[in-house]
Amino acid sequence: MKLEDALKSTRFESERQKATLNIVYTAYWIKCHFSNAIKELGLTMEQFNVMRILRGKHPNAMCVRDIGNRMVETSSNVPRIIDRLVAKNMVNRTTSKSDKRETLIELTEHGLSQLDIASKLVSQTTNQIIGISEVEAQTLNTILEKVRLID
Repeated sequence: MKLEDALKSTRFESERQKATLNIVYTAYWIKCHFSNAIKELGLTMEQFNVMRILRGKHPNAMCVRDIGNRMVETSSNVPRIIDRLVAKNMVNRTTSKSDKRETLIELTEHGLSQLDIASKLVSQTTNQIIGISEVEAQTLNTILEKVRLID
């Protein structure tokens, strides 16, 4: 769908402004599709992201601060997300033996199995909704990274 049709507007200040809106709109559109794909598992995208981060360090635990630093959406409230994952028996929370102020988080076996299912659903959704080739994706990645050079 063209951005003009989605936003019902044809007036943009510039192509750069249109591209910026296109990125924001597309990111939201993709997130909605991913959210719908994992909804049946009772997971949010933020919870999925925390679990994905934990899988990268599995079987080791991670401190909450390190998880927060790796989040896609850095404004996410990581402790609240972890509370919900603990309640669902997807992660365990323990206190660090070396630093009692530090809380460590690790995936449970149930969390690992649910994450495997969620990852497959997200991958299937990606294949269904992203209508570009690998070469086009590589070009898009290069452009998006160029956009973020200011950081």
